[in-house]
Formats: sequence, structure tokens, C-alpha cells
Amino acid sequence: MPSVHDYQAEKDQIWVIGGYGQVGSMVCTVLARSFPGKVWAAGTRLEKAIEFSRSTGGAIQPLLLDVRKGVDPAKLKNVKLVVMCVDQMDTRFVEACAQAGTDYMDISAKGDFLALVEPLHQRLQKGKATAMLSVGLSPGVTNLLVRAAGAHIDEVLEVDITVMLGLGEKHGKAAVEWTVDQLNASYQVMENDKLVLVRSFMDGKSIDFGPKLGKRKAYRFNFSDQHTVARTLGIPTVSTRLCLDSRFMTGLMSLARNIGMFRLLSVPSIRNGTVKAFDLLPGGEEMYAVKVDAKGKLHGKDVQVEQLLVGRREADATAAVAAAVAERMYRERAPHGVYHLEQCFTLDDIQKELAKPLEVTTKVI
Repeated sequence: MPSVHDYQAEKDQIWVIGGYGQVGSMVCTVLARSFPGKVWAAGTRLEKAIEFSRSTGGAIQPLLLDVRKGVDPAKLKNVKLVVMCVDQMDTRFVEACAQAGTDYMDISAKGDFLALVEPLHQRLQKGKATAMLSVGLSPGVTNLLVRAAGAHIDEVLEVDITVMLGLGEKHGKAAVEWTVDQLNASYQVMENDKLVLVRSFMDGKSIDFGPKLGKRKAYRFNFSDQHTVARTLGIPTVSTRLCLDSRFMTGLMSLARNIGMFRLLSVPSIRNGTVKAFDLLPGGEEMYAVKVDAKGKLHGKDVQVEQLLVGRREADATAAVAAAVAERMYRERAPHGVYHLEQCFTLDDIQKELAKPLEVTTKVI
């Protein structure tokens, strides 16, 4: 019998797992314009996939698929690329892609899951496939902004990444659940090439988001980009912080953390109630902002590089970047193995594929 790799010439499908969700549906729509008839919206809710397919006039095909149950690699024989838009608990599906010679891309922000995928590097190489991780806004664009800042410096010594999210934007349930689960998290970050234990929504720092948004107090948060770029770009000290567009709500959350209220999130009923409450938070806009402050040495002198990105709708930005990376991976063969976005792409690479380029402001001090 022929092996899975004998079908390499037939590989032309793109499966978007969670393709009828908030981000996945936008990824499908963008990719279907470039690759009509090749895109499949997959997930556990077939009726939703069919409904989405009908809304596109059949340009996107529906597919029933539950990655939690594992997938026979033979079913991936015609699949060139998988775009993963749902969270996973294990790496069985990634391993199936490796065996089938199918490229894999993930928008997950869960650092613990990404850490499980990284050791599969040799298995992906053996299968002549690529797994591209940290694709989206944060992680993703944040990683690329750090790399871009480093291009202005001889030696990068410290990087602060700050993400501002607008309360006016409604996020998917999985994204809100992940955010709530991180509110009481303790985790390790790299400081002076050593791992140091820190806590979410502590260690507030004033961040300048430019003349329009002004200075904001932002607090530590367990985004995966800070863990990744410390390794991939060799930066001794990296931190990521979070604030909301509402100064009042950011301050209120910091107060709740300080007096120990977030410890109650370990109670399932309180945790679930908090997830629902996020949709009811007052005010805010459909916006996001990302600020990267990099410090280092240039010609032996201290220098600081600031990168600022402000935009509308974080989910749209995540989907646009994911689709841009997917299109490049579909058209061009990436190095085999497991990589994070900043290891294979630059900010300029992504900008070329975006219908609306990101407006990044760079300042060297």
C-alpha cells in the first residue's frame, strides 16, 4: 500500500479548525478569496459549519471534526495546511499532521500548550511538515514588533510588551475564559537570564501609548509572547503587561487582585459568573493597542526603541494576521519543524499579505 506521503501531490485543502467561530470564520473568508473551493470550516458543530458554508454560497465547505478524539493521519492525505483556532489539551492532532506531512498553524495564546508542541520539532522535520506557533496579535504581532525593535539595536537587554484591550469589543467565550483563568496566575518570566516568579495583575508600570491614548498603568499578565521571545531572540529580560482602555476598570481589577478577591476564581461558580460578567462590563471601545519598549546598546551607548500599534477590533487583527501567515505557508514551503512566528517571518513579511497594513510607529531614543 502507498504511504501517506505518496499523496503529497494531491495536497491542496486548507482545514480551519473552529472555522465557523469568531476568528476562524474571518480566516476562512479571507483564504477562500485566494483559494476558492480549497477551504474547509471544521469543528464539532456540523450544523454551524453547514450554516456558515451556505452563507458563503458554498465557497467554504463544512466538515465535522473533533480534534479531542484524535485524527487518523490518512484523513489528512489531501490537506496541505491546518489552521487551528480552538484550544487543545494534548498534541495528538499535531502529531497526526506530522505523520501526514501536513503543515500546521496555531493561533493559541496558551503558553503551556505551545510548550508541549515545541518538542515535536524532529517529528515534524521527519514528516517534512511545519508547525507555526504564536500567530495572531498577542502572541504574534507582539513577537514581530520585538524582532523589529531589535533590528535597531546592536544588543537588546530588556523588553517590555504592553497590550491594551478595549472593553467595547466582544470576544469569544474561549478567549474570555482564558483571560479570567489568568487573573490569579503565578508564572515565571526571564529577568537577567534567570527565571523569576511573578503574579498576574501585580507590578504595575506606567506605559506611554502616545498623544492620543496617553500614559496608562499596566500590570503583569501571562501572555505567552514574553516566554517565547526570551528564548527565540535571546533577550535577558522580558515582560508582558495588560491594561484596559478604561483606566477605572484596570484600577478596579488591580485592587481586586491586591485584596485577594481573584483567589475566589478557584470556585467554579464564581469563575463562570466572572466569565459571563465580562460581557456586561460598561463603556469602552472596539480597539486595541500594542506597545513594545526595548532597551539595549547601539555603538556602545544606551538606546531605547519604542514600537506602537493602535487599531480597531483585536479579533479582526488576529484573523488578518493568521490568514496572511496561512497564505504564505500555502504558497511557499516553510522550514520543516516547529517554529514561532518571529523565527520565520518579519513584520514586513506580514504587512505584504495584509489587505490593510498595520500602522506601526517606531521611535528610537
